[in-house]
Amino acid sequence: MSQGYSPLLQQLIQALQCLPGVGVKSAQRMVFHLLDKDREGAKRLSRALEEGSRLIQHCEVCRMLTEDSQCAICASERRDASQLCVVEMPADVIAIEQSAAYQGRYFVLMGHLSPIDGIGPKELGLELLERRFRDENIAEVVLATGAQERPLVFD
Repeated sequence: MSQGYSPLLQQLIQALQCLPGVGVKSAQRMVFHLLDKDREGAKRLSRALEEGSRLIQHCEVCRMLTEDSQCAICASERRDASQLCVVEMPADVIAIEQSAAYQGRYFVLMGHLSPIDGIGPKELGLELLERRFRDENIAEVVLATGAQERPLVFD
């Protein structure tokens, strides 16, 4: 991909390609925009990415992304602890929360079963989910996972 770019410019373009759906052309447009038109935006993005990658971790209860040991949802006394919604990714929690229709708690799988990709029950945290079923008084489980044919099996 060396099209007369300096090594650092090439590095920036390649770095943005780690994002889903971002190819060479999109990465070039983003880099050129940030460097040509919005240097302050580039600095804010850089600081936010550095700080976020250093401080954000998984909630010890539900695996949502948070700066604290527990996310705001798990820490909230106002949430219905008898309801548990199982989702694939943190973005799914955000989407459900934006609807304001669900007031229970969550468990984030961080993906889906894919043995060919080396993603099994351990990577999905199913032992943690099983512990929650055992230790908490959960009366209702909502499976809000993808519609693809990939069943979630509990032993």
